Amino acid sequence: MKKILLLGNTGQLGWEAQRVLGCLGELVSLDYPDVDFTQPESLRSLVAKVKPSIIYNAAAYTAVDRAESDWERCRMINVEAPMVLAEEARKQRAVFVHISTDYVFDGKKGSVYSEEDAANPLSAYGRSKLESEQAVAAAGGCWFTFRTSWVFSDRRDSFVSKVLEWAGKNPTLRIVDDQISGPTWARALAEATGMVLAQGGKEPYEVLLERSGLYHLAGWRWCSRKEWAEEILRLDPHPELRQAKEIIGAKTAEFPTPAERPLFSALECGKFERVFGLRLPDWKEGVRLAMGG
Repeated sequence: MKKILLLGNTGQLGWEAQRVLGCLGELVSLDYPDVDFTQPESLRSLVAKVKPSIIYNAAAYTAVDRAESDWERCRMINVEAPMVLAEEARKQRAVFVHISTDYVFDGKKGSVYSEEDAANPLSAYGRSKLESEQAVAAAGGCWFTFRTSWVFSDRRDSFVSKVLEWAGKNPTLRIVDDQISGPTWARALAEATGMVLAQGGKEPYEVLLERSGLYHLAGWRWCSRKEWAEEILRLDPHPELRQAKEIIGAKTAEFPTPAERPLFSALECGKFERVFGLRLPDWKEGVRLAMGG
């Protein structure tokens, strides 16, 4: 039986991946404090001990604004740790799965981004994820980096939970309408990446090696933050608890933050669909399912 090492099992994606990967083999599932991602070299002995045939890295430093003043910690978790894991995966002939972000782009193209488009991150977080992509690719072996966007779930703090919280306290919500990307349900992302690994059968490294590389994988189509918030409130399972009566559009510039966000960072996911015959659901369907619809 294949042995799978999942790192970051308490996060939005990791929690869902844990449910999926357990069906594919013997699962070793860990997160902080059992694993310290700020001590990347310690991961080498972990991989040597587990001897996995698949390493799935769902761990990440995702505090986008805090990363601006916490670069060293961000880089250890987002760059150094994946680099070590990718190197050890190659040595073990294990498939390595890594997750990246649309924030590697500056959002100035004005249309959807493909894997061939040049990255130009605006923030420390985005820079760390781009460096992680480069480190994983440089390590070689059989690796998959999946760039995704606006990941949400009903379990952890996300834009969905924040909108519902805001709506319970304020009669009017002001949500930016100039940030555009593809909301991605964590469970759908976990299931799609799990189905990729399932295509590897009993020998995932050998079977998947020719298809390894960088892929965009996000909720189908795209929307603005305001459109997303409107859909969340439309599907609100407890509208009787809501004070919000309307959502008013606003501009990103009206809400200064330490980290700059890309405005249009939607991802074109055709390569993933062509290679694996899979596609994530429409973002509205993902929101509906996540909210119990």
